[in-house]
Amino acid sequence: MAGKAERVGLGIDIGGTGVKAALVNLTTGALVSRRVRIATPKPSTPDAIAQTVRQVVDTISADNALPEDLPVGAGLPAVIKRGQVMTAANIDKTWIGVSAAELLSDALGRRVVAINDADAAAIAEERLGAGRDVSGTVLLLTIGTGIGSGLLVDGRLVPNTEFGHIEIKGRDAERQLSGVARERRRLRWKAWAEEFNVYLAHLELYLWPDLIILGGGVSKVIDKYREYLTSRAPIVPAQFRNTAGIIGAALAAADAPAST
Repeated sequence: MAGKAERVGLGIDIGGTGVKAALVNLTTGALVSRRVRIATPKPSTPDAIAQTVRQVVDTISADNALPEDLPVGAGLPAVIKRGQVMTAANIDKTWIGVSAAELLSDALGRRVVAINDADAAAIAEERLGAGRDVSGTVLLLTIGTGIGSGLLVDGRLVPNTEFGHIEIKGRDAERQLSGVARERRRLRWKAWAEEFNVYLAHLELYLWPDLIILGGGVSKVIDKYREYLTSRAPIVPAQFRNTAGIIGAALAAADAPAST
């Protein structure tokens, strides 16, 4: 595992298509174990997800000693209030009302801090990645199964923004513009980018961000569409790309008060 001088946490990213986890160096954001991924179960009920999370963590613990006081954080595609799931856009609706923090803590036999997955990615990018040392308003969009959003103002997170669900031409944005939606609609990158620009224009009108960071699966291939994007604010890919959620979940767990 990591050297003794390293502060390490465990980050878990629960997505609509995969459950991923790794050990994270909390100072640098580097992954200090292999990244383990198991496909999200269908249906993605709380018990099924909890079992998958346990399998992922067991795989990591087979190669790495996990101290009892290891910070463990889990990001979910949902509004999370005091550890409880309030919405479920890309996971099973039976999650609504469930305490993700309690469920996953019971599954792993250790304290788990639950957080919105895009908020986790935003924390990682603000502290250690593309948003580091950027003042003002930073907007991160994770584009994959859905569209998640993380908003930071002078380094402070505004939790549980749901800008992926604003209406564009009467339709939910993520249903038209997520990575999965692009594939479903068979849009070429230029056509997708042109529609995405309309979405960005709405967000800029509401928020006036100083920087827009694109994360999630689509960020890995930004060179295919970067030239077609237009915005007032600079647009950059997430430095940690598709691992930002893992890193941010670990950081959020390390930051959380012991009572939460």
